[in-house]
Amino acid sequence: MAVLSKIRERSLFLILVIGLALFAFVLDPSTLSDFFNSSKINEVGEVNGESISRQEFAQALDNYRTQTGNRVSEMQSAKNVWENLVRQKIYDSQLEEAGITVGEADILNDLYEKEFIKNDPRYQTSGVFDKEKFKEFLATIRAEDGEQWKAWGEYMSNVKSALQKTTYDNLVAAGLGASLEEGKAEYFSENTKMSGDLVYLPFTSVADSLVQITKGDVKKYVDAHASEFEVEASRDISFVKFEIKATPEDENTIKAEVAKLINDNGNDKGLKNTTDYLLFLEDTKSDLPLNDNIQFKGQVPQVIADTLFNGNVGDVFGPYKDQEYFKLTKITEVLEIPDSVKSRHILIPFIGGMRAGDKVTKTEEQAKKTADSIFNIVKNNNDKFIEVADKINTDGTKGKGGDIGWTTYNVGFSKQFDKDFADFIFNNKEGDIEVVKTKFGYHVIKIDELKDKKKALKLATFARKIEASEETENNIYQNAETFAQAISAGGKIDALSKEKSLTVSPAIGLKELDENVGTLGAERQIITWAFSKDLEIGDYKRFDIDGGYVVATLTGVTEKGLMSVDNAISRVRPILTNEKKAEILSAKLQGATLIDIATATKQTVRKFSGITLKSPTITGIGFEPKVVGAMLSAKENEVKNKVVGDRGVYAFVITKRELPADLPNYDTYRKRLANQRKNQTYNMYQAVKKASDIDNNVGKTYYGVGQAQQ
Repeated sequence: MAVLSKIRERSLFLILVIGLALFAFVLDPSTLSDFFNSSKINEVGEVNGESISRQEFAQALDNYRTQTGNRVSEMQSAKNVWENLVRQKIYDSQLEEAGITVGEADILNDLYEKEFIKNDPRYQTSGVFDKEKFKEFLATIRAEDGEQWKAWGEYMSNVKSALQKTTYDNLVAAGLGASLEEGKAEYFSENTKMSGDLVYLPFTSVADSLVQITKGDVKKYVDAHASEFEVEASRDISFVKFEIKATPEDENTIKAEVAKLINDNGNDKGLKNTTDYLLFLEDTKSDLPLNDNIQFKGQVPQVIADTLFNGNVGDVFGPYKDQEYFKLTKITEVLEIPDSVKSRHILIPFIGGMRAGDKVTKTEEQAKKTADSIFNIVKNNNDKFIEVADKINTDGTKGKGGDIGWTTYNVGFSKQFDKDFADFIFNNKEGDIEVVKTKFGYHVIKIDELKDKKKALKLATFARKIEASEETENNIYQNAETFAQAISAGGKIDALSKEKSLTVSPAIGLKELDENVGTLGAERQIITWAFSKDLEIGDYKRFDIDGGYVVATLTGVTEKGLMSVDNAISRVRPILTNEKKAEILSAKLQGATLIDIATATKQTVRKFSGITLKSPTITGIGFEPKVVGAMLSAKENEVKNKVVGDRGVYAFVITKRELPADLPNYDTYRKRLANQRKNQTYNMYQAVKKASDIDNNVGKTYYGVGQAQQ
């Protein structure tokens, strides 16, 4: 892509930035107070009144990114580190309240059990792990090697955190056991069969139009269930992308330029006549390097595969379009190559060779001499080859007469295979035997069988990437600018896009530490802008992105706290609708008996049998755990009326309750119940976290989210 988009208007922008920086305190006095308020500058958040400093967060973030090899993105790392620090603070306070401390001795005892420490000869005496040697090692690096001690300190900090979690989880789990009586009750609750009669009024029998849900109703519900509707700050935007793509005219120009490279131009040789292909591709600045590998038909560009494999040495094909390139390809060699080769070997490793073990004593010269001697013995005697291979080899071919098995061409020339070995077996005849040096040592290699010989080519290919011209990029930039100016003049992004046949894309619920913006992918700059503190709904901005431009407008703002009524409506409406329908239906369920109720509601009495809490499905109606739970506790032969389920409202009578057979003991159910409870430690932590007072300002204080627009 041309560089214009990277430098356009930058000089004016820099002058403005410098000027604005000088007047920042004057324009926004709050920044002055924030500057002198050290707690705001030096803290990224609090957990139950305990602050998390910028330094603590920065150190933890640096450690995390080092541990993950920077494979995790910056923002995702920040989220993970924040959660880890919050968890650590919560565990610290919970364990402190319980009077439990994870100290140095606990950390050391855990380290003593680490396999990589126990098996390290540095910490052993007569082959046995010696705790004193390990402690002496730690004391030494603490005094003499600051960098190594820092690394160990970070590791031990992680060990402490893991111990805290384990200790806390075990502490919680210790109080979550179950008795045999509870196990027995669980068994009977799950397996008691119930039969009886019921009258059912489905919610669908009341038209939605008869139920009115107001915003006031939604707000009342949200307020009453506040913990379920707490949300983070978020922003909604709509955007239009102006992608910089080559036009058909650009492609024709590039194709014509590539075509000029076929034949000689003055003193410059074209692809047709050159023989130094590496130099040719360098001089012509090919966008792809020389691929000198032998290629089968399935490995060459398929748009030209048939034509290539009907060609001869020296033929040049193109220009042709292959994905995002225009290419020229010359056949430099035509070969017949087996698809697979069956071979066997005898290996004589030498000191310094790859995978040479402690028992290898031969020098390279000695290994070569041995290999030559073996070659003379086995070259005309296959039985002798097998005998020597089984005696000498130490790899997986031992006991197989040195048999490597079948090796395909693709495997042979992959990174997992030795190229020198592959060169010999694929470039020689069946029955050939030779001494070959590889990175593993000297091999006596024999080619047993060749299979599926196929035509293959060596090619020299020039490639030019298809990119937009400077003129095209200028036009796309002007289109983006014109579109942005139309919004500035009061236009709406949806109407303008429709008028210009452009696509508007939404990005809903963007969070402060998000990176991805809808279909655009990672565009952190747009999220930072969306959270600017002086931004209002309808404000817009044009952004330079990789491969084009984006014009975005702010369409929604959600502040941290309770979800807004407008956003909660879609979630709350079905709940309130069923509640109001339940009221309407319950009023109809009048009568002392099921017959009376059925008559009043113009329904029939349905029978049910064999229903259990373990399988709470009512035949002909569906899954109704709430109703079946009510059946379990209902008295026999008594009408239970106005029971609200997930599908409607019920009246029922239990006519028969069949208890399951007694078990010899209920330990299985007791254990299952106890395990279910103990496996709730994550939920327990989440509950404690939810009850904690957590103030997360990482986005604002560490990444500058929420500052004034630039």
